[in-house]
Amino acid sequence: MKKDDIRSRVKAYKALLSAAERREAAASVFAMLERTAAFMLADRILLYHSLPDELSTIEFIDKWHDRKHFFLPRVNGVNLEILPYDKSRLQYGAFHIEEPAGDDVRDVAEIELVVVPAVAYDRAGNRVGRGRGYYDRLLASTKAVKIGVGYDFQLVDEVDAEPHDIPVDIVITQSEVVHVRSIKK
Repeated sequence: MKKDDIRSRVKAYKALLSAAERREAAASVFAMLERTAAFMLADRILLYHSLPDELSTIEFIDKWHDRKHFFLPRVNGVNLEILPYDKSRLQYGAFHIEEPAGDDVRDVAEIELVVVPAVAYDRAGNRVGRGRGYYDRLLASTKAVKIGVGYDFQLVDEVDAEPHDIPVDIVITQSEVVHVRSIKK
């Protein structure tokens, strides 16, 4: 299926979800994430600050921010910068996403685990993003474990991957964990 077709289909499914279904799905997905060895072993974790149509990361960040070192991306031109999470230093940035403020930009090489948002994933770890390539550029420069999270309907049969697309190592939905490739440290 073509990426634009997947984006349309997923958008339609998301529109049908109630607030309770969104909360339950996020709780389920992030509970499974917590049980992965990659999460348990990681100290420096890059997360996304969720948009209204994405699995909410807010409760997860609140639960773990005092035990893990969380980082959030910030759009800078065509790239993402990585900054430490500090709830008191968030501001709305590009695309009306809450992003960290300040000058404490970190090297993505410091990150041990990246929780990757996407519109959809397939069982080979290929992802459909929003179409601007921000995460592909970022993921190309890290050896961190990459975990994609989404609703069950965001796991599709096949994504038409392009050479610049960077796959994830694990995909987690509310009903399954798909180990795409073995993770070696």
